[in-house]
Amino acid sequence: MSTQLPASISEETVRTISEERDEPDWLLRTRLEALSALDELDMPSVIETPGRRWTNLEGLDYESIVDPLDQRDETERVSAEGAKVLDFETALEEHPELLEEHFGSVTDPQTNYLTALSTALFTTGTVIYVPEGVDAEDVKVRAEMNSTSLFSHTLVVAEDNASATILERISNGSAVDGDRYFSNLVEVVTGENAYVQYGSLQDLDEDVYDFTLKRGDADRYATIDWIEGNIGSRLTRSDIETELNGDSSETKIVGAFFGHDDQHFDINARVWHNGEHTTADLVTRGVLDDEARSVYEGVQDVGRDAWDTSSYQRENTLMLSDDSEADASPKLIIHNHDTEASHSATVGQVDAEDLFYMTSRAISENTARNMLVEGFFVPVLEEVEVDELREDIDDLIVARLD
Repeated sequence: MSTQLPASISEETVRTISEERDEPDWLLRTRLEALSALDELDMPSVIETPGRRWTNLEGLDYESIVDPLDQRDETERVSAEGAKVLDFETALEEHPELLEEHFGSVTDPQTNYLTALSTALFTTGTVIYVPEGVDAEDVKVRAEMNSTSLFSHTLVVAEDNASATILERISNGSAVDGDRYFSNLVEVVTGENAYVQYGSLQDLDEDVYDFTLKRGDADRYATIDWIEGNIGSRLTRSDIETELNGDSSETKIVGAFFGHDDQHFDINARVWHNGEHTTADLVTRGVLDDEARSVYEGVQDVGRDAWDTSSYQRENTLMLSDDSEADASPKLIIHNHDTEASHSATVGQVDAEDLFYMTSRAISENTARNMLVEGFFVPVLEEVEVDELREDIDDLIVARLD
């Protein structure tokens, strides 16, 4: 056991949460099994360098930042013609078989301590169901966290030949004093030739500890693209993962983060190439100012049967302060020789020549620096199909520079 279970969490707690939502027996069993597994599960693995463990998830005071029976949120859900965008309780009433089939099918609730904790305690969430052949554009989920802790679960099911562009945004609503905790698990299931772009923007207060795991299962000819923007929180642990299980399936994982003060970002992107002719493109760009810190791990895992694989990964971190810190660990794991793959990571400061060129043309040093930072994020923003998400990320970057 890596972390002691908070005293406020018990079997009675979990049964209360489930009974208040009139949940079916299979979901209550899943919650209780996750609760029971907490004694044996470890925290998610984190990057370690000689003499240093970059992210201390074990050190968080879960006793004070988790209040399982007082979870409050305000969530707006905007659907698209032909698709269902439902809160979890309504989805359990209208599509019980769909949820029983797919809940926990992409992400094992017992993957680690934090996924099990989230499965046992979640009280809010969204189910997005896109039937076969439906094109669902601009699905939006805007959530506000109004309590000390909030646990959420999002399930996306896109059937054969369906497509969806989804924007999810999380921020704080009414003021709550003290440290807080937000957790969200996202599962994306695709049928043959389906397409899902899932964009998310995290802009939580800097008293919030944030844990998210987003994972997709891509079927034959399917595509799952992730856009991940992280601006807020005190500590963010973000994992984005795609299993390319179907032949000719594709994924793109695009991330952007901008930390200041003493913010900490632990960003992870992982792809498993299991089918033939699969393609992956991982792009992450981050900026750090003041005493902010980041650690990035990217993994491209090519299986033995993954013939004709293309897999690329790039991570770049720009530091604006001598006191900021960053580390990156891109990894290639290749078990099939018929593979084209590359990976790279850079950590550096604003280019002195670029800065000199701009200041020599009567642009102030601060303005020049801000222009270079905005330009640094352009390759990431160009990948965002949803105008609102792209504009929101850009606005938050500009606001942080002012």
